[in-house]
Amino acid sequence: MTPIPCAAPAQSAIPFALPDIGESEINAVVSCLRSGWLTTGSRSAQFERDFARFMGGGVEGVTVASATAGLEIALSAHGIGPGDEVITTDYTFTATAMSAVHLGAKPVIVDIDADTFNIDPNRIEAAVTARTKAIIPVHFAGLPCEMAAITAIAQRHGLKLIEDAAHALPASWKQRIIGCGTSDATVFSFYATKTITTGEGGRITFVDPAIAKRARTLRLHGISKDISLRNGDASGRDWRYEVVAPGFKSNMSDIVASIGIVQLGRARALYGRRAQIWARYDAGLAGLPVLRPPHAQADDSHAFHLYALRLCEEAPLDRDSFIAEMAKAGIECGVHFIPLHLHLYWRDTLV
Repeated sequence: MTPIPCAAPAQSAIPFALPDIGESEINAVVSCLRSGWLTTGSRSAQFERDFARFMGGGVEGVTVASATAGLEIALSAHGIGPGDEVITTDYTFTATAMSAVHLGAKPVIVDIDADTFNIDPNRIEAAVTARTKAIIPVHFAGLPCEMAAITAIAQRHGLKLIEDAAHALPASWKQRIIGCGTSDATVFSFYATKTITTGEGGRITFVDPAIAKRARTLRLHGISKDISLRNGDASGRDWRYEVVAPGFKSNMSDIVASIGIVQLGRARALYGRRAQIWARYDAGLAGLPVLRPPHAQADDSHAFHLYALRLCEEAPLDRDSFIAEMAKAGIECGVHFIPLHLHLYWRDTLV
């Protein structure tokens, strides 16, 4: 497979991230365009079925326009709304917490374990109140959270557990792939930088088929049937539909799904390549004044999404100077995940 020649910026020899797109993805998109069906239809449905098989069965899947939309729909489908509280991590992209805000709920931010950058289970229980309805752990950089402890807390307090697995495909916890049904819902991202990509897009897996059915309704304006089921023709489809819930406009188009079908078929190969690169970084940085990212525990596996490096105190440069020097050498680095409490909006809101 020959990748598309995606040109990096002229000043950068090694860009921060490029999508791995080949002729198969291009051909899939062209085939979709020529089919005459561009919105949610057979390809989106196939992507859902393929993803369920990838998870190993036993889960219902719903494709959505983004992981952000997926988090909102997963919360809404489980009845989270105004007055409720949702516990999540401070060290995440704003979308994780904002998904609760958009539903009228209040995010409650919990600190991380400094060794893993994942939410600290020991701090979660202290944050539970009578208003708490859900916990959203984030598998930072593709490293599984301590799900045994988090699950125990959720069960003890009757809370919904919705995993933000935007970084985590195909990580596993206790030899079970993340998203295979150990939580009430799991949300994946297919953004351009993620482990598989559709450019924009996301996916929710559910344990409960009834909740998955509600999510499918919520993702398209709360309409009881999507357009692919409403075209009246000889197959007996009926144009009639009804708005049954206050939904969103968050469906995945068949154009996007056609890319996802191919990328999912390559997911294991892409994972293997990331593991090789990760190992080279580990070896090359050994002995330097840096803290390399933690590895997964024995029964878990890392998705190798982000290689998040930390400089030791004895390092000759501070972080910003290091990034500037790397840029001069033609290597892009960045700081994307700024703790929520350091952002203006969250500083004023998290009181």
